[in-house]
Amino acid sequence: MKRIFFGTLFLALVIVVTIPTMAMGGDVGINISLPPLIVFDAPPEVVVIPETYVYVVPDSDEDLFFYDGWWWRPWEGRWYRSKDYKSGWSHYQGVPSFHREIPPGWRNDYKNHKWKDHQWNPQRIHHQEVQQNWGNWEKNRYWEKQNTWGVQGLKSRTQSQQQPQTVQPQQSQPQDQRATQKSKSRDEKSEKGKEEKQDKK
Repeated sequence: MKRIFFGTLFLALVIVVTIPTMAMGGDVGINISLPPLIVFDAPPEVVVIPETYVYVVPDSDEDLFFYDGWWWRPWEGRWYRSKDYKSGWSHYQGVPSFHREIPPGWRNDYKNHKWKDHQWNPQRIHHQEVQQNWGNWEKNRYWEKQNTWGVQGLKSRTQSQQQPQTVQPQQSQPQDQRATQKSKSRDEKSEKGKEEKQDKK
């Protein structure tokens, strides 16, 4: 009888001690709640934010971005990402690097069709087209080559990177000047030679 009593007491102690310990260990990371789903009537269209390769759903009240093969959204001070805009959100620790490139007033720029005081004609793109092509577009600098993101008069990054190359002909002028100086000195020598011949006569 004593064995049954002590066995039951021991079992009760084990249960009482291990359950709170498990609960304490299990609380780590569980308190991060997931954002509510964003419901769309139809699959969303996106626009590319000028001077970036970040795509955004302009018709949503919530910020919803597509970048580097992931859908991204901030919610309650945290960032979440998913491979599907409809579901599968998981917490992302920190702020994604692309977000530094996004001006806070991008929505007003979109509504006013202005980007840095230039006319902006954003091209709406179906989400599937972006998901299929984003990697090649970024690799081949597609938006810089295609009307610079739809912003009139905006110099693309590739153009600004090429500017030092257009400056090089000015740097090569000293060589041209040397060639000009050589031809001048030749002309002067030939004139001196003619003058000497005339003096001898």
